[in-house]
Amino acid sequence: MSIRPQLFGTDGIRGTFGRYPLDEVTVRRLGLVLARRLTERHAEPRVVLGGDTRASTPVLSGWLAAGLAAGGARCTYLGTVPTPAVAYLTRSLGAAGGVAISASHNPHSDNGIKLFDGDGFKWSPAAEAELEARLRNQGDATGSDRGDPELDVDRRAVEGYLEALAGTLPDERPLNGLTVALDIGHGAASPYAGELFARLGAGVTLTAAEPDGRNINAGCGSMHPEGIARLTRESRSDVGFAFDGDADRVILADETGQIRDGDAILYLWGRDLKRRGRLPGSRLVATSMSNMGLETALGRDGIELVRCGVGDREVVRTMRREGIALGGEQSGHVVNLALSTTGDGLLSALQIAHLRVRAGRPISELVRGFEPYPQIIRNVRVPRKPDLESLPKVRKARDDAVRQLADEGRLVLRYSGTEPLIRIMIEGRDDALIATLAERLASVIDEELS
Repeated sequence: MSIRPQLFGTDGIRGTFGRYPLDEVTVRRLGLVLARRLTERHAEPRVVLGGDTRASTPVLSGWLAAGLAAGGARCTYLGTVPTPAVAYLTRSLGAAGGVAISASHNPHSDNGIKLFDGDGFKWSPAAEAELEARLRNQGDATGSDRGDPELDVDRRAVEGYLEALAGTLPDERPLNGLTVALDIGHGAASPYAGELFARLGAGVTLTAAEPDGRNINAGCGSMHPEGIARLTRESRSDVGFAFDGDADRVILADETGQIRDGDAILYLWGRDLKRRGRLPGSRLVATSMSNMGLETALGRDGIELVRCGVGDREVVRTMRREGIALGGEQSGHVVNLALSTTGDGLLSALQIAHLRVRAGRPISELVRGFEPYPQIIRNVRVPRKPDLESLPKVRKARDDAVRQLADEGRLVLRYSGTEPLIRIMIEGRDDALIATLAERLASVIDEELS
């Protein structure tokens, strides 16, 4: 069987369960090849494995674990856990690598595989390409003739992750007196989020924490922030948090029910770290999708915003290269390298909740200095993804839009790395202008790629 190209995308492997590359043969072979690669550097390497609440996740975990065992690796199985728990425990347990089974914010029919190195960082594109090349040269071996291992959840390891999260805050009950609303999106944080916040002293109102294998991200969580906005307002909570399926991102709602995205979290957290002398160089990282208003607001506080490409892996790569402690995406992936190696929605939520307690002032007041420029994000479904420079009509529409925006706005046009979409992000001071430009671009893209 030949392996098709581009197994890995911008965030590991992503696809529909049961179809390539998430079919049984490919996943078993991936586990086998991964284990053999790790055994070149480690004797009987340990691999940490966990995933989200999709019905397909235990099945994929079983296939992958079987391949790992056939290749000589030991598996520490975490069951249902947030993706950042896999990253943290890979490092803290001294494992050779970690694997998270999740398609993040995608619908339940999709799933994915994310790889972490022994330090808890996502694999680089180069390392993924090398593993993919090995898989292509592997032949038909899957190791399935050796039998499948039993997967027993290591609950002690999972508790270690939760204790580490709690340990990022001082005192025994640092959230005493705070009321929080939590929308778990029926995702990987479902067994943990409510109990964790309550353990730390918060009063909790909880929703979408009853996963059934098919309801992950369905009309709830960070992909549908209107839910947490409504819950926060109706429960009269001090703050609300909505998580995605694998809880590596979070969206914020203030006490009035106003939705605040990852840019607002960066603004709040960045200013707080600078005030406490914990923001080296007074710089933080955000992607090309982050709002111009964030750059302006941070600048007033003497904080430089360093921009990078889209994706939390690119954010972390830029942070490590530039020696920057805090970075993130508008989508709610936020990373503090002093505390984590990847985006962690629970960690970010705890930090913002504690910031609110220490400030003694409402979130709406704390974020008042950040005024986002009007921004439109349009997703256009496409049947293929040719180089944008090879599309003359799209290129002309893009260049015309950039000229009209001049210094009063920005345009980002890019393909999604995980879905058949082209994303249009356009922002500026004139609402009518950016709406017109976005509509024109979407129309031209649809015409030229249909």
